[in-house]
Amino acid sequence: MCWAASSVFASWTAARQESGVTSTRPLVYSAVVDALIHPVSAEFIEQTIARADADDAALVVLTLRTPGGLVDSTRSINTSIIGADTPVVVYVGPSGTRAASAGFLITIAADVSAMAPGTHIGAAHPVSGSGAAMDEVAAEKAASDVAAYARSIANQRGRNVELAEKAVTESQSFTEQEALTASPPLVDLVASDFDDLLRQLDGRMVTRWNGETVALHTGNARVEEVEMNWRQELLSAIAHPQVAVMLFSLGTLGLTVELWNPGGIIPGIVGGLCLLLAFFAFQILPINYVGLLLILFGLLLLVAEMMTTTFGLLATGGVVSMVLGSVMLIDSPAPEMQLGGVFIAASMLGLAVVTFLLVRLGVRAQMATPVSGRAGMIEEVGKALGPIGPGTPGRVGTHGEIWAATSEEDINEGEQVRVVSIDGMRLTVRRLTPAKPGGSQT
Repeated sequence: MCWAASSVFASWTAARQESGVTSTRPLVYSAVVDALIHPVSAEFIEQTIARADADDAALVVLTLRTPGGLVDSTRSINTSIIGADTPVVVYVGPSGTRAASAGFLITIAADVSAMAPGTHIGAAHPVSGSGAAMDEVAAEKAASDVAAYARSIANQRGRNVELAEKAVTESQSFTEQEALTASPPLVDLVASDFDDLLRQLDGRMVTRWNGETVALHTGNARVEEVEMNWRQELLSAIAHPQVAVMLFSLGTLGLTVELWNPGGIIPGIVGGLCLLLAFFAFQILPINYVGLLLILFGLLLLVAEMMTTTFGLLATGGVVSMVLGSVMLIDSPAPEMQLGGVFIAASMLGLAVVTFLLVRLGVRAQMATPVSGRAGMIEEVGKALGPIGPGTPGRVGTHGEIWAATSEEDINEGEQVRVVSIDGMRLTVRRLTPAKPGGSQT
């Protein structure tokens, strides 16, 4: 009994000691942002910072690799970073990645900005919604607004204001060494990996946005990995203009096929799911609804062409409408949010080919000789059951039936005839094989 009691006491003591050691270890939250900067990624970062504040963490490390994104989402992220109780580090890594455009603005807004070797930041000049250059007045206004925002952040963080402005006004980009060796620097340090980053941060004095100076403690830290929940992962996957447009197009065509051929079930289910996901994505994408209506109108014209066959007129209008809608669909200055000329050309070409094939089948069906009803009797081959001639009606057997018939030429009994017209219940026929000279027949 004494031995058992001693074992229990020793285990309890060890657990207490381990718990005490764990509780004294600094807590570091780590989140990876490998996506466009849009409302979903902004929500994820904001939730990570809020969770770190609630758990009294020592640090939040955001590993950032992004081509850019939306200015509004960038401002929301930076507002969370600035107002956080927990110091926030933005680390551009691993080697070979970048934090461009919106990512540049997030990097310089952090309490500590770090880069991996072989990375770069910058190129934050705003562009038009189509990715092309804006007119002079609009370009000047947009660049001035973003440049002022970059200057204010860099100035408050003690970073190079001149380079921050050039990243916006002149689309300049900077390698990790250029950003670190500038005077004053754009970033605070270069770290080879996450562990090296924590080693360099341990004991570092950091000035927060409000001027307060704090010391970072990251030695022997407990690192808590934060990942997107299933909803954010789903939205992040489909929150790309190309994916959203493809889902919208497939959904519309799927429902059209279901309505055209009731009872198919699968096209209706797939089409409905695609449309729901597309509308889900449209909620977080900066959609120009005129562009969306043009795409929808173009799809309706393509469907109408399939059903009415206007020899390609409706299909041509539909393709033109969808091209125009695709160009203006995304209302964003970020080129990464645009559909891109290659995608538009490829998707429209695919739709045009499918529509052309369907139209061709429809035209062939309309031009084909009828095979049923009264019209189906034309060009049918039969046999004269008696003499037939001008003013001498007779009878022919054709189509498995016996019909009254007339002819403009003399036809003998048993000759093969071809139906050339029908009037009520009387056929007009012609000899299948022309008569040879001399009146003999074959």
